[in-house]
Amino acid sequence: MINFQRLGGAAAILAAGTYLIGFWFYFTVLEPARYGSGQIDPTQHVLFLVEHQSVMHAWNLIIYVANAFLLVILAVALHQRIKSGCAGLAQTATGFGLIWAGLLLASGMLANVALGRVIDLHHANSPLTATIWQVLATVEEGLGGGNEIAGGLWILLVSWAGQWSKSLPTGLNALGGVIGAAGLLTVVPALGEAGSVFGLGFIVWFIWVGGVLMFSRSHQSRSVQA
Repeated sequence: MINFQRLGGAAAILAAGTYLIGFWFYFTVLEPARYGSGQIDPTQHVLFLVEHQSVMHAWNLIIYVANAFLLVILAVALHQRIKSGCAGLAQTATGFGLIWAGLLLASGMLANVALGRVIDLHHANSPLTATIWQVLATVEEGLGGGNEIAGGLWILLVSWAGQWSKSLPTGLNALGGVIGAAGLLTVVPALGEAGSVFGLGFIVWFIWVGGVLMFSRSHQSRSVQA
């Protein structure tokens, strides 16, 4: 029989790994070619995509597709843990978690299809290549990270339910509250930098909640045994 709590804990640890890979890639490999950073224009970025197609494809699979699958497992595992005494709140939290996973999955699929399309246009010497890439990249960012409403609401509600049911540590719930608030602040253009707090905070949260799920029995399980 599968111990879904431990499976969810493993998924959380792996999710932290996808974030670490994503940040490392973003600030090292992608640093010279980040469109919008003031360093290069869209045309130069398209040339970067053509030269690094395989790497970009793998990166999209890791930060979007793999992360989405892991989030589904984690969301269900956390639902099992926090539902005692607050089933409605837990169901609502899980709903937002699954919505977030779906948005990430859609972003990953769009990113790789857009990558292939832009490269085909480049090889065809289309003058619209850079413009089309800008449009597709904007859609991708809107789905998967331009704002963090779904992820912010998920972790806020999970933390609330975890505190209400006493199924998650208070410190973890407090951290989740900070991360969730940072995620919601990203809807304000002037506060977009809160996304860094959201992303970096999630690395710590994933590792912490992974340890809790893997090595700590839930309050409900202890009550049943008692």
